Amino acid sequence: MDLDAVRTFVAAADAGQFQEAAARLSITQQAVSKRVAALEKELAVRLFTRTPRGAQLTIDGQAFLPHARELLRVAERADASVRPGRRALRVDVVNRRIAPAVLLQDFYRVHPGVELDVITLAADFHGAVAAIEAGTIDATFHAVPVAAQELPDVIRTAAVIDEPHELLVGPRHPFADARAVTPAQLAGHRIWMPGLPSGTEWGDYYDQLAAAFGLTIDVIGPVFGNEALLAEIADSATLSTLVGARSWYMWPDRYDLRRVPIRDPSPIYPMSIIWRADNPHPALQKLRDFLDVRREVREAEIWLPAWAS
Repeated sequence: MDLDAVRTFVAAADAGQFQEAAARLSITQQAVSKRVAALEKELAVRLFTRTPRGAQLTIDGQAFLPHARELLRVAERADASVRPGRRALRVDVVNRRIAPAVLLQDFYRVHPGVELDVITLAADFHGAVAAIEAGTIDATFHAVPVAAQELPDVIRTAAVIDEPHELLVGPRHPFADARAVTPAQLAGHRIWMPGLPSGTEWGDYYDQLAAAFGLTIDVIGPVFGNEALLAEIADSATLSTLVGARSWYMWPDRYDLRRVPIRDPSPIYPMSIIWRADNPHPALQKLRDFLDVRREVREAEIWLPAWAS
């Protein structure tokens, strides 16, 4: 399969317009059209439907897109395998709103000369470890729910983040004006986290948290995104959700949402940096040194899941 055609298809899918894809790839719009047409001919399907607003993926195009991305990732790994240290440091932050993304941005402020490729893998701990082992990424941030002896020999981990939780509520919620709440006070109040996946380390964390303090964590309902979740909480006198103390969330002033610390004890979500012991990338050690310096001392009154205790 022609990788240039695949790369052009992905660029067009991301841009939503052939003209914008051409600008990103520094080629003509006609060249984009020819490459996509050749790929469609090879696959014997239509990948795009032209609309007045640009190019929209067909169902076949949507199905092909993740595989196209994987083809390009494999090609990048093959190239990087013979050029160690020449590509950007590729770090998975899991989610661009949470503490690892904040820390990585702080690292870049201190080391602006380091080339960074910040990505978000759609993977749990085991998937992320597999990506590290395969060399797809250089480092990732995850909770480590297994013992060290259960990890592949080449994998290393170091605890770097203890993320306290806060309760996010609207202005009419009973805890809206509280300076802090305890986990015991949250029993009987609906904590809404729609789409929380089971079978992952974070799903297990919240299961243990709910069991430890008798909490009601509601994961039922379709996921319409963070913006819809924040709007629902702002308009409700009963709904709340849990957010990391260092997570980024933005909302209109009219929502008047409140972030209330949870204390006595403070539930902590522990995260580690994970990397390959034989990774030669020169920026990886800089990142690890930076995180070692920024490591915080745990408070006395905290709660941790069983696998982190």
